[in-house]
Formats: sequence, C-alpha cells, structure tokens
Amino acid sequence: MLRVWKSVVFVGLMLPAVWLAYKIGTGDLGANPIKTATHFTGIWALRIVVLTLMVTPFVKITGWKKIMQFRRMIGLFAFFYAALHLLIYVVLDHFFDFGTIATDIIKRPYITIGMGAFLILLALAVTSSKAMVRRLGGRRWQKLHRLVYVAAIAAAVHFAMAVKADLTEPLIYAGIITILLLYRVGLGLKRPNRALI
Repeated sequence: MLRVWKSVVFVGLMLPAVWLAYKIGTGDLGANPIKTATHFTGIWALRIVVLTLMVTPFVKITGWKKIMQFRRMIGLFAFFYAALHLLIYVVLDHFFDFGTIATDIIKRPYITIGMGAFLILLALAVTSSKAMVRRLGGRRWQKLHRLVYVAAIAAAVHFAMAVKADLTEPLIYAGIITILLLYRVGLGLKRPNRALI
C-alpha cells in the first residue's frame, strides 16, 4: 500500500512539469514564454518547499507517521523544480552567458538571494540519502537540513523582489513559512533535546 501512495505522490508532484512540457509543446505559454516558464518553475519550487515543511506538523496533528517516508521525495522534487527554474534562466534567458549571469548575481539582490536558496537546496538534495545521514552523523545532518527554513525564506523574498508590484502571493507564502517556523521552534522549546526537523 505504501508503494501505491508513493506512486500517487510522485505522479502528483510530476504533474506541473508535465503541464509545462505540454504548454511548451503546444506553444501556449503566452507572449513571453521564457518569463512564464521561469515564474512557473520558481513558484512550484517554493510551493513544494513549503509542502516539505508541512510534513512534520501534519504528523504531529494527525498522528499519521507514514507520511514521513514521503518527505525525502517531496524535498527532491522541490530541488527538481528549483533546478528547472535555474536552467531556464541560464540556458533560455541568457544562453550560457556566464559573464552576464555573474553580473546579475552580484548586482541584482533578488538574483543573489535566489541563487543562495538554490545552493542550499542543492546541498540538501546531495545529502538527502541514508548513506549521507550515516556519513555526516545524525546530529550534523539535522543541523544542515534545518537550513531548509533559510532556503524557504530566501525563496519567498526572491519571489517578492521579482514580482515587485503585487506582493499578495509572496506574502501569503512568507506568512505560511513564518507560521511553520514558529511551530517548529515551539516543538524545539518543548523538547530541547530533539532536533527541529
């Protein structure tokens, strides 16, 4: 039964990428397809990061511990969409012009913050396996993976700075992340010997 649920979650998390591929294939991404694809992949990376952060509170509230077995896969999908977001920026938007990209990272704060969020997600993806948990040791691994909150906050700030005008959606995500962070801090205060994630 667990395999069935994992397959359902996998398919569900793949659907945005399938939808994007379909839209690209049909040429139905609007007047600025690169901008649309960049925004789409970025927003889904943020949504799935938030979903990852919701796993532990969900377990605490419902008592359904089996969902913890999906958290690694959900986190890897967050990295997958963040990587697509970056690839669209590097390949389609700038055609591998690394000089311009480097200038962007240095001079445009929202690009700098977004790149920081991506590098954190990269580190978490690389160290997500059970072998890496053993290699790093449980305590160090947990400390590293607490950086997911930093990545989530940075991604929300990146989103807010990128849209500039209507901040409603970025603020909603920022609010959800703040609530989840406060919840986890509360758990840590109740159980000081337990890791926050």
